[in-house]
Amino acid sequence: MEKIQAKERIAFLSDEIRRHNHNYYVLSKPTIRDFEFDMLLEELIRLEKEFPELAEPDSPTQRVGGDITKEFRQVQHKYQMLSLGNTYSEEEIRSFGERIHKITGDDVEYVCELKFDGVAIGLTYQNGILVQAVTRGDGVSGDDVTTNVKTIKSIPLKLQGSRFPEDFEIRGEIILPHASFKKMNEKRLEDGDEPFANPRNATSGSIKMLDSAEVSKRNLDAFFYYLPGTDLHFKTHYECLLAARSWGFKISEYAVRCKTLEEIFDYIISWNKARHELPYDIDGVVIKVNNLKQQEILGYTAKSPRWAISYKFRAEQVTTKLLSVSYQVGRTGAITPVANLQPVQLAGTVVRRASLHNADIIAALDVRIGDMVFVEKGGEIIPKINGVDLELRSNEATPIVFISNCPECDSALIRTAGESAWYCPNENGCPPQIKGKLEHFISRKAMNIDSLGEGKIETLFDNGLVYNCADLYDLTYDQLIGLETTYESTDEKKERKISFRDKTVTNILNGIEASKKVSFERVLYALGIRFVGETVARKLASHFGAINALAKADYDALVEVEEIGDKIAQSILAWFSVRRNIELIERLRASGLRFNLDEPLVARISNTLEGLTFVVSGVFTNFSREDLKKTIEAHGGKNTGSISAKTSYLVAGENMGPEKRRKAEKLGVKIISEFDFHSLIGIPQNRVTLF
Repeated sequence: MEKIQAKERIAFLSDEIRRHNHNYYVLSKPTIRDFEFDMLLEELIRLEKEFPELAEPDSPTQRVGGDITKEFRQVQHKYQMLSLGNTYSEEEIRSFGERIHKITGDDVEYVCELKFDGVAIGLTYQNGILVQAVTRGDGVSGDDVTTNVKTIKSIPLKLQGSRFPEDFEIRGEIILPHASFKKMNEKRLEDGDEPFANPRNATSGSIKMLDSAEVSKRNLDAFFYYLPGTDLHFKTHYECLLAARSWGFKISEYAVRCKTLEEIFDYIISWNKARHELPYDIDGVVIKVNNLKQQEILGYTAKSPRWAISYKFRAEQVTTKLLSVSYQVGRTGAITPVANLQPVQLAGTVVRRASLHNADIIAALDVRIGDMVFVEKGGEIIPKINGVDLELRSNEATPIVFISNCPECDSALIRTAGESAWYCPNENGCPPQIKGKLEHFISRKAMNIDSLGEGKIETLFDNGLVYNCADLYDLTYDQLIGLETTYESTDEKKERKISFRDKTVTNILNGIEASKKVSFERVLYALGIRFVGETVARKLASHFGAINALAKADYDALVEVEEIGDKIAQSILAWFSVRRNIELIERLRASGLRFNLDEPLVARISNTLEGLTFVVSGVFTNFSREDLKKTIEAHGGKNTGSISAKTSYLVAGENMGPEKRRKAEKLGVKIISEFDFHSLIGIPQNRVTLF
């Protein structure tokens, strides 16, 4: 095919695929069979490979994914992404209406919309093309997830028509429909992975995956509900929604205009009953003033718009009988009491268990075996008990005596002052702790050995092949081939079979070998040091550069690191004081794992700030705090979370904590603005790019 013919064919195929995508994913009215659609897409993929110079950035082939994101870039929102004020009461809705009328002095029309339970997103379009997708983050700045968002088929990469603004942002919610959630969790259970707790958590985890091809498989969806900015050629919010729908956005068909508060209450009541009939989760209703001029008059508080409020549905609650209490041991040794209940229907599922959290909660509730208890399910996979129906308490109800010994290894439990949980101290001999640590080590955010899962780890442990993470690197093909076992799925409560055939064993060994390339900060996180999560591990790795330096650090050196306080520092010191842990590191090092940074987590630009220590606090005009911190590291400086005599500068923004300012003044630490900081590294104040 000639290039000019290929260009015409690519344009035709792109338009056809966009039209069919819109019909299927937005209008729910497919006009073509799946097979025919797949043939069109395959032809387009083939032509773009043959003529890569003809592939457009808005091509439908972007939906397939494949790009790998190494790190999500922080982007400052053009318009701050505020949160809505929440209420659960009719009285507060009425007060909201009275305030609106008092300020505007006019009759007010409202728009009521469903409150989707997902992940907020802001999309920017230029000349009708999607150019950026940013998560809410802290409201001031969020993560650039454009590559992943492009895989969501209900989101237009290129808009329809021509009456849209040249450059604008639209906001909405990325969600995971129930059918996709069920399918995803079934696949995770098959692979031996823990299921997601709820669609919202699954959505949040999906949108931050590094491999966009994997995001594409998750079948995420999105609804849109707001056009920020004051340069819109519309008079009402409802007109904005209708226009956005005409441009190709998925707008809820259930948004309605209401002229009175009674109409609003009717809408709330009807959807509180009907919400479980929807194919996705909602957790309330959003009420907005429709007139954009009135919105402008009402304005904003520091946290939310004064012209909108959300009514949250109360979590569903049922009453059932508490039959018994069992105890689970986590990987840190924490003991969690679990209530075994008389089965009861709640929010569309049969509930048999509920969390009792800890001994203090049990005492506060005065819950007893045989009580009729109130069970609430607010979206989590294990519901919680939040009260007892004392009027129905019988004389046979038995007080719960919290166990004193570990249910798995019989070690005497301990409780640290200031903590609510009881712990089993036998961390190297208690089976659930050993298996829990191994499962943490292989998890996606740690070593990412995805060929191993809950059932496989249990099999290896039960066969005496692994007792700690270093043992994984000694496994051989001959040890694994032919292993077979059954185990009880934690959440399905039924037996599942694991067979180690050739392909399974090969995948396991390849996965273990590949994990040797995992970066130092993730290896550090994988070790499972208490209170050392992903962020803390990254801070420690960046600050110390190698495991040896971290192991030798004293208390003062640790708390100098940003976000490291007393509790984390004491935990790190305790971990490295155990000889067994030092031996574990040496075994892992000998197996080829990385225990030092090959290169800085932030690329070095200069040594201008070498030897200087900074504390960043407050909100800044042009940049997020994270941008400033990265810039400090890029120029050789160090960030810390607390001010001390060793702090060189406090970079102060608006709304900085007064305690930090007082401490800086007391210690004589120089306080500078973000523009002073620019000058410090040689950036003119009229430039707005840090690095």
